[in-house]
Amino acid sequence: MTMQSRTPSRTGRPRSAEADEAILEATRAALVDLGWSKLTMGDVATRAGVAKTTLYRRWAGKNELVVDAVAVLFDELELPDLGSLAADIEGVVLQFAAILDRPETKTALMAVVAESTRDAPLRERIRTSIVDRQKRLVLEGRARAERRGELPVAEDPCVAAATADLIFDVAAGAVVHRTLVSAEAVDAEWVRRFTALLLGGLAAASSD
Repeated sequence: MTMQSRTPSRTGRPRSAEADEAILEATRAALVDLGWSKLTMGDVATRAGVAKTTLYRRWAGKNELVVDAVAVLFDELELPDLGSLAADIEGVVLQFAAILDRPETKTALMAVVAESTRDAPLRERIRTSIVDRQKRLVLEGRARAERRGELPVAEDPCVAAATADLIFDVAAGAVVHRTLVSAEAVDAEWVRRFTALLLGGLAAASSD
């Protein structure tokens, strides 16, 4: 019997970046208009002008679609070069808070986090699509601060990676809690005081 090639062949049309963008934008609009509970894949398909089968070729269901729709918003984050580590942190925290303050982000993030408490694959998708992608900001900030002489050069890459994880958790956790849980403003003064605490610890914050 002749062996057939086992290389899988791609079926259907190639994936379109324009279609993906339209679908993700439609998802965010539907979240604002309908809320999490009423949003359906069919509604998103209608708004995006694509067949529902097009959505299911790209996303298994609503949870994954919403995570990706929010993830692209966080990809807008950039670490500004404002001349000092403190100023850079303040700049990116204000950007992060502004994204969290969008109606579609609030609705989507709270919903998918709640769903992820009982859905391990969804939790992993949030980690890889949002959390891990944005840890680049911490690594970029540390590298820039090292070049400026504001921080010592990290000798052990494992320790540096663990520290980056901790810094990200502290910074993101504080802003998410204040914005989405406490519903308090993340203004310039709060960001300045938070940055002082992050860089200097409790002693620096207490003397401020």
